[in-house]
Amino acid sequence: MKRVTGIGGIFFKANDQPKLLEWYEKHLGIKADPQYGTAFEWREKEDPQQEGMTAWSVFKGDSKYFERPFMVNYRVDDLDALLEALKAEGVEIDPKRDSHEFGKFAWIVDPEGNRIELWEPPKGSG
Repeated sequence: MKRVTGIGGIFFKANDQPKLLEWYEKHLGIKADPQYGTAFEWREKEDPQQEGMTAWSVFKGDSKYFERPFMVNYRVDDLDALLEALKAEGVEIDPKRDSHEFGKFAWIVDPEGNRIELWEPPKGSG
């Protein structure tokens, strides 16, 4: 079983979200919606017809979605199977799960307390 297949998203908090979003747009050309961020689109190396995307988003500094300043979202092929394997290995797993039209989500915690988001995109989508 493949575990992580790539980066699904990079999320970080800002003390002044509008100002930071403006900076990223001006200096790096990243135009992002304050609520939804943006997506960097790409194609699978082995199957160029298969499109994918990596999310990028700046959260307000007081967001409760994650506690640390940064959170990485990793793409996975089979979220349920991976969670079972991680459970058997003693990894801390948040019992919360989310499922939306844009995929399934779960969270684990590394030994230093960093919250990690796992994302299984819907089959046939980025």
